[in-house]
Amino acid sequence: MSSSRKPFLALLLGTLAVLTASAQSTYPGIGRAATPAEIKAWDIDVRPDFKGLPKGAGTVSQGQDIWETKCASCHGVFGESNEVFSPLVGGTTAEDIKTGRVARLNDTTFPGRTTLMKVSTVSTLWDYINRAMPWNAPKSLKTDEVYAVTAYLLNLGGIVPDGFTLSDTNIADVQKRMPNRNGVTTAHAMWPGKGMGKPGAFDVKATACMKDCEAEPKVASLLPDFARNNNGNLAEQQRLIGPQRGVDTTRPPGARRDGPITVAATPAAPPPAAPSGTANALALLKKHSCTACHGMEQKLVGPGFKQVATKYAGRADAEAYFAGKIKAGGQGVWGPIPMPAQALSDADLKTLANWLATGAASH
Repeated sequence: MSSSRKPFLALLLGTLAVLTASAQSTYPGIGRAATPAEIKAWDIDVRPDFKGLPKGAGTVSQGQDIWETKCASCHGVFGESNEVFSPLVGGTTAEDIKTGRVARLNDTTFPGRTTLMKVSTVSTLWDYINRAMPWNAPKSLKTDEVYAVTAYLLNLGGIVPDGFTLSDTNIADVQKRMPNRNGVTTAHAMWPGKGMGKPGAFDVKATACMKDCEAEPKVASLLPDFARNNNGNLAEQQRLIGPQRGVDTTRPPGARRDGPITVAATPAAPPPAAPSGTANALALLKKHSCTACHGMEQKLVGPGFKQVATKYAGRADAEAYFAGKIKAGGQGVWGPIPMPAQALSDADLKTLANWLATGAASH
């Protein structure tokens, strides 16, 4: 090491030591300072000025290949999506690319709002694809693959040509062609700071009204006892996204899900313990979010597990068939909505396939 670098290294180490000591003295005995490697692993966001964007490149044609393999099952081959997800592409014009404002956002007769109509920065697309896609295997795309998928999505919207190669060196030029780049503003006074509107003029200020208040309406729904559990336990048929929570229809009306149950009659004997294979399979359903699309008995997005088990109960190779379907995904047997390929370990795959082949017991 050269003599000129030694003083700098000593100063850097000294600064880190002071910061670490300061952090530990603030909350003694609690936690530790994050290592540079830990910080780097978490610090993956890409900002609108492209700070944080890694070097790389990907072509539209490469992106199309990746898209059809890993993205089309949810978002459609051309970004038109299906009945589960909202469309990504559509509603923008060549004129929008020139002006930077999507005219149809002001058209109340237009049926919907696609992603490319609303998003104002290409960094948002790159960042979200990088950290959250594919849905069943987030963060599995390599940097160049993220560039390629982003290029293909932009190409679907007419923002970049067919033979385009998107890279860290030209992404700022692509930003100048985003259809809604001028349709978003930070001058809304929601937060203080430069570029965020007039300081102190927050639009969330208001005077509390404490008189002439209307009574709060009470909205409720009721399941009659004879139909309470006809379609399976609603609590097990919820999606993992959003605030909606189904009622536990296996319990009496009014019983808390997280508290004791009080009934007038003598409590029924507890159900027998589930066989180890069933218990393991049920745990894997939750681990891999299978219940987001499948109910135990009834169809949600895809068929119920019991429906699948019943349909193929007579197949001698049912376990191998189920393992192949889970691993590869598929479409058409139970309707138009495709199931993406699932990245499970061989042990988990075997457990779930065996559980389906033996009847998909729920307890």
